[in-house]
Amino acid sequence: MAKNALDTLKENTTLPVIMAPMFLVSSPQLVINGCKSGIIGSFPLLNARTANTLDQWMEKIKWELQGGKFAPWAVNFIVHSTNNRYKEDLALIEKHQPPIVITSLGDPSPVVQIVHEYGGLVFSDVISIFHAKKAAEKGVDGLVLVCSGAGGHAGTINPFAFMGAVKEFWNGITILSGAISNGRDILAAQAMGADFAYMGTRFITAEESFASADYKEMIIDSTLDDLIYTDAFSGVKANYLKPSIRKTGLDPDQLESKEKADFSKMNSTGSKAWKDIWSAGQGVSTIHNVKPVMEIVRELKDSYEQSKNELYHGKVLSWETNEVSE
Repeated sequence: MAKNALDTLKENTTLPVIMAPMFLVSSPQLVINGCKSGIIGSFPLLNARTANTLDQWMEKIKWELQGGKFAPWAVNFIVHSTNNRYKEDLALIEKHQPPIVITSLGDPSPVVQIVHEYGGLVFSDVISIFHAKKAAEKGVDGLVLVCSGAGGHAGTINPFAFMGAVKEFWNGITILSGAISNGRDILAAQAMGADFAYMGTRFITAEESFASADYKEMIIDSTLDDLIYTDAFSGVKANYLKPSIRKTGLDPDQLESKEKADFSKMNSTGSKAWKDIWSAGQGVSTIHNVKPVMEIVRELKDSYEQSKNELYHGKVLSWETNEVSE
């Protein structure tokens, strides 16, 4: 199944990229324009503050993308027990049938059953070999390897090590996440064995994102030294921008760890974490402007093709002579 599914995904995308779902950042228009640009667009279901709003968003995305040769769209579904909108959102998945559902932080089994019934695909993001094997056992079609340096809830494993270890037991669709910011990074992910690159931080400064002007400006002004990896806000380790933490009056060096994960308040407009305290990945250093998503994708395509040409036409540094070969 995975091989046929992968072939279909490749046929319907012009760049091997999935725009990662970003809490309070990914908008329906970001998804739509991403798919129209030739990459897979996605958004977290909890970005819609109510189930009724989510219903409207999914209907809009379906309507905008119908009838054209566009990349498929995806939704991110938190399957953790503390997600108090679990049943409502699962019902909307069954109703609107998004082509791809990306599960996070829990057992994907109920999602797999529903999505496979209508012919969709289920990917699970994982941060460890243990979780990767568990997801594989549940019948998912793809694994998103969330490596060190990724924005949001991220793992700590080096991408080379993670990819190699997963390939020992997995031959399904593989997506690599973690500080991927340009076309050369996308090509490198493919060389490591990934079918798709998972890119989030690069799209925070897209014009269509929900990120505020201040958030976008902070992304542009920040480097990887401005990041902190902590579980103080959701109970799960994530990368955050230190300047945003300071703006709320907190000291990044004096944060207290949470005892357990809790996502029950993620659909509350009063949630401080993520609303006022902003996330980014380690690729933040290379982002310098605000642009429409179609322009960002165009730049990624150009960089990707240039990197391929340099690599395959010999314009690379020779390891034997330490000179640029022609």
